[in-house]
Amino acid sequence: MKLNPDLLLAWGANSKKYAKNEIVFQDGTEPKSYYQIVSGAVKMVNINSEGREFTQGYFYEGNSFGEPPLFIDETYPATAITLMPSVIMRLPKLTFLRLIDEYPALHKQVIYEFAQRIHNKATTARIIINNSPEERIIGFLENYKAHHKNAAANKILIPFTRQEIANFTGLRVETVIRTLTKMKEKKQVAIINRKLYY
Repeated sequence: MKLNPDLLLAWGANSKKYAKNEIVFQDGTEPKSYYQIVSGAVKMVNINSEGREFTQGYFYEGNSFGEPPLFIDETYPATAITLMPSVIMRLPKLTFLRLIDEYPALHKQVIYEFAQRIHNKATTARIIINNSPEERIIGFLENYKAHHKNAAANKILIPFTRQEIANFTGLRVETVIRTLTKMKEKKQVAIINRKLYY
């Protein structure tokens, strides 16, 4: 969901700078704000007791993240961490809920965004559960490319490490490396100076 930044500012939002790998909010904490990315990127992750990370999703400039708990009085089900230096607008929870009530047209926008995210989660789960490592990686790459502004380009740079791809697909990093090497041989991906293009 992307709300007009001027509208957010008019309702009292402020911007905060975050360093790379800084936690915006943590799994299990109470939601206090609506968050929208001005610049940078954020990942939502779950980390188990052994430190293994599973990535729930990535959010980029203009995206909001972490809204569902604002509506149901639940704690965050994942931790939000910046992928790079980022600037994020924050609007207090109660103010955000009043804003949504004040502008009924935003209700449809919220519902659409939630429906889109549920659909993406179901698609991702289907890819992870039912497919080979190659199909999981292709599903991840296709999803990234579909939501990227330069998607029309023949091959675009995939700005994720092999470990980040493993975290998102539920694979071991060694499996990702081995599979990408095979995909390169089949010309499904390009690897130039250790950078991945799809």
